[in-house]
Amino acid sequence: GSSGGTSVSSSGKRIQKELLDLNASDCSAGPKGDNLYHWLSTIIGPQGSPYEGGIFFLDVVFPLDYPFKPPMVTFKTRIYHCNVDSTGAVSLEILKDGWSPALTISKVLLAIKAIITNPDPCMFQHYQYHFLNLEKGVF
Repeated sequence: GSSGGTSVSSSGKRIQKELLDLNASDCSAGPKGDNLYHWLSTIIGPQGSPYEGGIFFLDVVFPLDYPFKPPMVTFKTRIYHCNVDSTGAVSLEILKDGWSPALTISKVLLAIKAIITNPDPCMFQHYQYHFLNLEKGVF
């Protein structure tokens, strides 16, 4: 039944469910204002990592066809990390070709926390390779 006049799309329902399921330690996330598709997330720098004690704010934007397309996650706090570019965009396999509708925002945040704890070395090599090729002018 549609009560209240506004119907929440299936992607909206899914996002609401994930919001209820989200209770990860060291990270919190939730809608920024009243837009269900735009979240603000906070990750605390993991103990024993170079980012220990840091508080990182991330912007999470869900596409309208979520969960069939991955959310876009951007660091709002400046972080020097091989998986995060100068604009703050997070480079993670699961946010690109590795995305699956079975993944949730809490899994994404855990993955981001994991790369902060130990940076993804193959990704780092890929970056080095990419930059070296750019310098050589190979496209």
